[in-house]
Amino acid sequence: MSSVKERADLALNNDFLRKAVRFTTERLRDGKRKAADDHGNWEEWRERGRQIRLHTIAHLDYYLNRFAEQARANGAHVHFAATGEEAVRIALEIADRKQARSVVKSKSMVSEELHINRALEEAGVEAVETDLGEYIIQLAGEAPSHIIIPAIHKNRYQIAELLSREAGEELQPETSVLAGFVRRKLRAKFLAADIGMTGCNFAIAETGSIVLFENEGNARMVSTVPKTQITFMGMERIIPSWSDLEVMATLLPRSATGQKLTVYMSGITGPRRTADGDGPEEMHIIILDNGRSEQLGDPEFQELLNCIRCGACLNACPVYRHIGGHAYGGTYSGPIGAVLTPALNKNVAEWDDIASASSLCGACYEACPVKIPLHDMLVYLRRRKVEQGYGNKLETAGMKGFAAVTANSKRYHRALKAGRFAQRIVVRGGEIPARIGPLKGWNRYRVAPSLADPPFRERWGPLQHELRATVAETVTGAAAQERMKAALRKRAAGPQGREETVRTDGSAGDRDGAATVRKEGQTYDG
Repeated sequence: MSSVKERADLALNNDFLRKAVRFTTERLRDGKRKAADDHGNWEEWRERGRQIRLHTIAHLDYYLNRFAEQARANGAHVHFAATGEEAVRIALEIADRKQARSVVKSKSMVSEELHINRALEEAGVEAVETDLGEYIIQLAGEAPSHIIIPAIHKNRYQIAELLSREAGEELQPETSVLAGFVRRKLRAKFLAADIGMTGCNFAIAETGSIVLFENEGNARMVSTVPKTQITFMGMERIIPSWSDLEVMATLLPRSATGQKLTVYMSGITGPRRTADGDGPEEMHIIILDNGRSEQLGDPEFQELLNCIRCGACLNACPVYRHIGGHAYGGTYSGPIGAVLTPALNKNVAEWDDIASASSLCGACYEACPVKIPLHDMLVYLRRRKVEQGYGNKLETAGMKGFAAVTANSKRYHRALKAGRFAQRIVVRGGEIPARIGPLKGWNRYRVAPSLADPPFRERWGPLQHELRATVAETVTGAAAQERMKAALRKRAAGPQGREETVRTDGSAGDRDGAATVRKEGQTYDG
């Protein structure tokens, strides 16, 4: 597997990708900022959302059991899967039992995490993505590069080329033309599908319901037309009640796309009933662990489960905006992916570099609607990487050397003197442009400043002496004496504007001999 640096280099050399990602993330970020400002008390709602998620995750076992009981009472089949492999096996068993030949899917990051499309195809079942962005990247044979906008890295000309191949004719790169072709293509797939497969934005514990947020209407088709529905749900996607959904329905669309409300919000409580006009005859909910429970009780990473998958941290991240999502190498990208992927995989050796794909600026925390401290978690991951022995040996040796030098002032000053002397061979105009050693990566896009000669510590002694002399001259010099006399004459003038005399010793008196009394900075005639 290539490193994140190698994948980032590929992204940085792809002008189409960089322009497309920058344009869309800036639009989403600006929309989120405006929506938050229009809302008025955004920070209060962020805190409400955070408290709901903290409470739910702290009592996750209770709410999961309550949800399962209510969902089964509504007629749904609830399955718990400890691993991704188990979740895939359950889904394939359902498909086999139903003799399914076609599955239509709405957008689901959990299904991407499971690579369910590949498993269905290997079992001889056609899997068709019905979200427009997901459909595009399925045709391209790629993974999503953004949590909510899977094809963010493609422009309309690239999309037109993909859809033209599928259509067997050239399609104009116009949104209405391209969307119209996909609509006609998918309508037939909806009607012929044996199984509809969805994700789950939120699960309501009090009623055993699942809630889907979308803007295209495809998830509603997936969950109503086929006779069997399979819903994949991460175990953390639960909230206690419908009143809590009000908070999430306020936070999620505003943070994701800048919308005040998502276009379609579907609440599904069990399979179709006798009086219902549509809906599946059979409903299965597969609740996935796949490493999530490993974060419970961990004071550094439990808040990771608070995530509501809005993608706001991706839009705010300066690293993601330059390299896109595929450079992260996993299903989840951006700051949340840099933390979630190592946490779920528990494989530091494979994902040891992904936590370094961050500037630790904290923009992800400021953007997060439930205040997940992702920048802190990235630091924790880096520390664990070193503690488990996967750190760079040269870097480790360098840090030990730095600690030894800075722990002793004499060694520190000697090292500075040696560095100022040694740098002469590489300094050019006060800068070090050479791409050598630890400066190789830094100087690819900028130059390092040279060590000051003399350093500030050596300059401070003479500067301090000069400063004291200047202050003394300011206080005791002739000019200072004149300014003091002028100020005293001004203060000594009474409220009637009478002219007063000022003695050189700083006292004042009226010309008619009246005494002058000062008290606490004020002047009174007596």
